[in-house]
Amino acid sequence: MRADARQNVDALLEAAQTVFAESGVDAPVRAIAERAGVGVGTLYRHFPLRSDLISAVFRREMDACVDAAAEIEAAYPPGEALDRWVIRYTQFVAAKRGLASALHSGDAAYEPLADAFSTRLTPTFERLATAAAEAGEIHQHVDSAEFLGAVANLCHAGPAAGSSGRAERMVRLLLAGLRTPADEA
Repeated sequence: MRADARQNVDALLEAAQTVFAESGVDAPVRAIAERAGVGVGTLYRHFPLRSDLISAVFRREMDACVDAAAEIEAAYPPGEALDRWVIRYTQFVAAKRGLASALHSGDAAYEPLADAFSTRLTPTFERLATAAAEAGEIHQHVDSAEFLGAVANLCHAGPAAGSSGRAERMVRLLLAGLRTPADEA
């Protein structure tokens, strides 16, 4: 891909991420193109279908969330690394306003994203949780997919769910539960 085309794609993904967070995934493509500083034709040339754009934004953000785990693991003890990465994941989920409904719409275009979730995010959480358990920093075994699903539900539940502060507080309570010894749970 030429450098200018790569810049356009990056600008479109950044703009789409912002617009989706503000207005949901059904926001007008014109608003995305305008924010990216390109024409609508450029948007459609790179992303012929809305699902192509949504998928690209989701995959890019998911990759950034997964990649953040390595930096966090290197900088913090296992229990704190787990907490910090789960909060990073919380921010990823909370910023995807409207994405959950698109992903669960039955549109076949989103099926690869479900696979990416289970092959990228779930193992990342599992690795961090295992390290924290081995270090004695958490005591509860938890199913990784269920835990990440619970976090996602906390980020999207209720009228105040749009508040990232609320979601983070609820997720911190969930994380605290991992530190309760099994015989006290």
